[in-house]
Amino acid sequence: MRITQADIDLANRLADAAGVVIRPYFRAPHGLETKADHSPVTLADREAEAAMRAMIEAAFPDDAIIGEEYGTKPGNSGRAWVLDPVDGTRAFVSGRPVFGTLIALMIDGWPMLGIIDQPILKERWLGVIGQPTLFNGIPTRTRLCPALEGAALATTSPHAFDDHQADHFVALARAAAGGKMRQGPIYGGDCYNYGCLASGQLDIVVEAGLKIHDFAALVPVVEGAGGRMCDWAGDPLTADSSGEVIAAGDPARIEEIVETLGCHGH
Repeated sequence: MRITQADIDLANRLADAAGVVIRPYFRAPHGLETKADHSPVTLADREAEAAMRAMIEAAFPDDAIIGEEYGTKPGNSGRAWVLDPVDGTRAFVSGRPVFGTLIALMIDGWPMLGIIDQPILKERWLGVIGQPTLFNGIPTRTRLCPALEGAALATTSPHAFDDHQADHFVALARAAAGGKMRQGPIYGGDCYNYGCLASGQLDIVVEAGLKIHDFAALVPVVEGAGGRMCDWAGDPLTADSSGEVIAAGDPARIEEIVETLGCHGH
């Protein structure tokens, strides 16, 4: 099974529809609530996902849907659409346009198509395995990173790491900073960091505690731009991955990153 033009067209329409829902809630009353797992959710999250799910069910009724807000609808096609309507709800509710809508299509558990859409800035990365990643319709590339020292490293929040992971992340941050920790890594950014990495503005993004809807869309975007994604043990990301994620713009750095993180593979 491969990705078809009909799949790509639907993914773009899903992102368009989510953006129409999300934009009026940005820097406006958005009905913020706290979910059982203490994460924030807004009307934008719920309504955008509902809109996308309805479109998928109409176009591909046999496909599974895995969404952050409304859970899993089983399918029987071997295909699953994975949705995170607002990845970075904290950024969204604080009026910072570095959140994004994530849309992935997985086939037999492997991420094959991904979109990172920033609906306020109207920036969209589209990745399809085996094709060049497009940024607003134009091919985009990661940049070379000749050494770990001097690499631009980002993560959303140090609070997402447990103590063990945090120690390993600090070791990587120290190596990237060449021992000069005054600057340190770039914090904040959620999925937007991966778009910036795909377009050559960042070198490494490392995170932990991600769920399938947080990372499935990122893999085709980063890899189609020439980068590589894997877990902290260096293994490819699939539906069964633990949620420890590395993205490197230059695949030549992956081994070093995995080594510095200690490759402990929870």
